[in-house]
Amino acid sequence: MKDPKKKRDVIVAAHGGGGEMTKRLLESRILPGITNPALAPLTDGAVLDLPPGRLVVSTDAHVIRPIEFPGGDIGRLAVCGTVNDVAMMGARPLALALALVLEEGLDLAVLERIMRSVAESAEEAGVSIVTGDTKVVEKGHGDGIYITTTGVGVVAPGVSLDAARIRRGDVLIVNGSIAEHGLAIMAARERLGIQSSLKSDVAPLGGLVQRMLETRADVKFLRDPTRGGIAGVVADLAETTGLTVEVREADVPVSPNARHAAEALGLDPLTVANEGKLVAVVPQGDAERVLAACREFEHGRDAAVIGRLVEAELPLAELVTRIGGRRIIQRPSGAELPRIC
Repeated sequence: MKDPKKKRDVIVAAHGGGGEMTKRLLESRILPGITNPALAPLTDGAVLDLPPGRLVVSTDAHVIRPIEFPGGDIGRLAVCGTVNDVAMMGARPLALALALVLEEGLDLAVLERIMRSVAESAEEAGVSIVTGDTKVVEKGHGDGIYITTTGVGVVAPGVSLDAARIRRGDVLIVNGSIAEHGLAIMAARERLGIQSSLKSDVAPLGGLVQRMLETRADVKFLRDPTRGGIAGVVADLAETTGLTVEVREADVPVSPNARHAAEALGLDPLTVANEGKLVAVVPQGDAERVLAACREFEHGRDAAVIGRLVEAELPLAELVTRIGGRRIIQRPSGAELPRIC
């Protein structure tokens, strides 16, 4: 509908009323690009045929400002975030449900771009959007658009991820340079002019995870270091396993652009959110197989072993610095970068 004051097509309250305008919005702006046999009936749910294995279900609400950012947008973030949550359970992601909360005044051209991104990201991740919902809220009650996604996947027989199996001597692997998502969002949000080439790392990791598992390496643990970053993951590991996690600063991949941005913003890259990275724990003897599998993918080319688990009187997460010192790695105490995913 045209807004006579702004002379552009925007979301209005009637788009959420369930009538003819809702139907036209779905047909013209939301469904193109994501329609498939499971979604086509537009019923309140989807009936799926799933392969043998254990079912994994994960759901996530996505709120980010700005909704379009260097390297992606809220649509790509929603698809990749949930696909990755399913993959971190050792499952092959298969399908997503997608719920949109649209704010009055959202430019329909922006919605169209976001839905195009949803479709492209789902295709990249190898999943289908099989059901969904759309609501509209009054102007001033949202950041343009919020998206909730629910993903389903299946864990193949024989796959067993369990932090209880982690032992002394196991190593930590990350699939690439860290901190790029959170830093790109902050730089864009505050218009700081920091390294225009800095982009979010948001990417689907389901294929990479499946390739890691296909190597027959004993992958014991997977986690995507989103809010809280690497710091949150290693602190959780120390607490869960009763072992000390030693992270070697010199081995943690951080791109020059990300390092520069972190220094300018006064942030520790270890605590900054990622959206296309994972942390894996494997026996030291399996590390090379897992690294080789990661490096087959664009988002795994900089994969590296960043640390190990060791016995200690008091389990801690510790950073071994470049000059040989040590400091405790702690979870961020609050939200250094709010509304980033």
